[in-house]
Amino acid sequence: MKIATWNVNSIRIRLEQVINWLQENPVDVLCLQETKVVDIDFPKSAFESLGYHLYQSGQKAYNGVAILSRIPLTEVSSGFTPVLGTEDEALILDQQKRVITGVMAGIRIINLYVPNGASVGSEKYVYKLQWLKRLREYIGLLLQKQPAELVVCGDFNIALEDRDIHDPEGKANHIMASEPEREALRAILNLGLTDAFRKFTADAGHFSWWDYRAGSFRRNLGWRIDHLYLTPELYKRAIACTIDSTPRKLPKPSDHAPVIVEL
Repeated sequence: MKIATWNVNSIRIRLEQVINWLQENPVDVLCLQETKVVDIDFPKSAFESLGYHLYQSGQKAYNGVAILSRIPLTEVSSGFTPVLGTEDEALILDQQKRVITGVMAGIRIINLYVPNGASVGSEKYVYKLQWLKRLREYIGLLLQKQPAELVVCGDFNIALEDRDIHDPEGKANHIMASEPEREALRAILNLGLTDAFRKFTADAGHFSWWDYRAGSFRRNLGWRIDHLYLTPELYKRAIACTIDSTPRKLPKPSDHAPVIVEL
């Protein structure tokens, strides 16, 4: 089984690239982030023609997540409220479409688009930390209610370690690398999740996101912020986890590359 995650930075702009990638890499599940389209306008038929079932939670011009699966999913839900309830904070956080989950072959897949946070200390940064706190509660409750193996994947907008940044010098107070962000992510991983990529690749210099500016991709000035985290049994079953930078070389690409785990 192959499961991939990819922030496509607009599914309508990148539709042909995603279709071509799936034809060359027929994964069982593809989790998309930043689809930037309301559900009714998602190009559903293009993926159905490839044999995928579509599950989505989108909004106009911003955010948006979707899961493409070759096998129909069960227990599909979007946002925090189906698990955390309809308290005010969960409802407010769910105004931004950033969470979708479903179960396939006994494996729960959670697809996330974590807020960027803009800059350390900003209102958006406070929102990001609040969102991550709620995410920990959400995953914790899912594990309590329905103990199962989990794949938690997506664009986390956090480089957990210095080796995940091309030049970590001076990044301690930089968005996506600040200690409060890293600590919030570590608290989530302490629920029993492990980074699939680091099972196979320990060295630095491997990235999933490159800024559009300053020739960052050509110079490999990237960050590894797109992750696939696995619960223990799935981690044991993982036989490969790779970053496919090929789509980033195309004209007008997403600034992110797909990450794929094979079980």
